[in-house]
Amino acid sequence: MAGLMRIGELAAAAGVSNRTIDFYTNRGLIAPAERSPGGYRLYDPATVDLIAAIRQLEASGMALEDIGRELHSAATADLPAAVARLDRDLETLRVLAESADAEAQPMAATLTVRAHNLITAAMDLLIAMPEV
Repeated sequence: MAGLMRIGELAAAAGVSNRTIDFYTNRGLIAPAERSPGGYRLYDPATVDLIAAIRQLEASGMALEDIGRELHSAATADLPAAVARLDRDLETLRVLAESADAEAQPMAATLTVRAHNLITAAMDLLIAMPEV
């Protein structure tokens, strides 16, 4: 139990409400590490970073259902292979952006930057995920 946080402590550290913690927990986006003898949910401090990454992905337009799906698939995926695939996909986007005609190039460049930001946020999320 050493170092684990109660829901109020986690909410304060993450800058969200207790209701947000409940919501994310009920959606399966975060999970308590264990329960106290009194039945309180206790969270790993790394969950603060996970919440920040979830909020960043959500703010960038990613749906919570998609975030949850990615979290669950990432927990069972071969991380080096997933990173390599993301890197290839991002390179493909860059090439497309560079080869787009003058009218489409700004939109392609914007999509490439957004994809890069989402990948970066996803990687931060994976790093912040507590061990299962």
